[in-house]
Amino acid sequence: MLAGALGFLLCTLSCGPYRPVEPLPEEGIVDMHCHVNGIGAGGSGCFISDEFRNDWRFAFYLWSFGVSEQELLEKGDGLVVDRLSQLLAESKFVKKAVVLAMDGVVSDGLLDTHRTQVYVPNEFVAEAVEKHNNLLFGASVNPYRKDWHKRLVWAKAHRAVLVKWLPSVMNIDPSDPKLKPFYKKLAKLKLPLLTHTGKDESIPYSNDDLNDPEKLDLPLSMGVKVIAAHIASTGRYHREGFPPGWYHRECSTARLLRMMKKYPNLYSDISSLTQFNKLGYMKEALTQQDFSRKLYYGSDFPLINTILVSPWYYFFRLTPRQIICISSLKNPWDVDVKIKQALGTPTDVFARSQEFLRR
Repeated sequence: MLAGALGFLLCTLSCGPYRPVEPLPEEGIVDMHCHVNGIGAGGSGCFISDEFRNDWRFAFYLWSFGVSEQELLEKGDGLVVDRLSQLLAESKFVKKAVVLAMDGVVSDGLLDTHRTQVYVPNEFVAEAVEKHNNLLFGASVNPYRKDWHKRLVWAKAHRAVLVKWLPSVMNIDPSDPKLKPFYKKLAKLKLPLLTHTGKDESIPYSNDDLNDPEKLDLPLSMGVKVIAAHIASTGRYHREGFPPGWYHRECSTARLLRMMKKYPNLYSDISSLTQFNKLGYMKEALTQQDFSRKLYYGSDFPLINTILVSPWYYFFRLTPRQIICISSLKNPWDVDVKIKQALGTPTDVFARSQEFLRR
């Protein structure tokens, strides 16, 4: 009786999806946004700062990758990529994933290990994904490196499908005029720039002012295809023409929407938007007209493989039957996809990454 009453209550509270539910693409989905990490084991070249390694998030990430620190010491950091590939192969809906490198902070043109919190080399990711037919290489090049040109050419030659930035952690100002040669080369190589926008909470220290979507005006004006990750969720930035203060700050999603109207080469992804700390952002992604035809599917793995993602967080949008069915799924990508589909994510959002890779 209690279960029946609870089910009736949930049905009564359910508001339904944000958009009409559409079928998933038949040819499978490509995840445009997956992370890996390492501790430098097995000669990977990966690097974690002492501050990050002593932070609670480090242990949380290892658990979400499905590895232990002892296993990495014994088998090398490549085990993280192997486990990712194995888990992805078990997905019913997602067939391939872009695995992202992460460059560090640069001082005087060279990698600064004293200021870098996390570093995942291009060479490590490129070599690791070559061993798996369901993984793709996402490069990361800090434009302040002396040899950025050589690194971009190398990444393209090794089949990188995009370049990834996390400006607030890599200490990159996307609006810096000094980066014009870098952007010119990106456009020539036809390498899209996938860059974090909005507040970042994944790393102990983050200068979120550098994640302001309006700082992307320069690369966009130079013809670079930019994918602003996470629809710039959770950040707030000062509004021009207003005095400093919290009440005169606007959400970064609103700033990104204005940029969408201005630039046809600006896109975004829906990675991380099913997480508990981002409830409500799927609604913005699916109901704001300027986002239509501009979204890619991404998961932000490994965080989908944690308690941060669950259909129960959407009890006011999903029916009890949907919640139970999705909860029964074992694969984290399948859970993420089915939640997003049930909320009304269009078929073309799931299919767009396949089209991107074909081009």
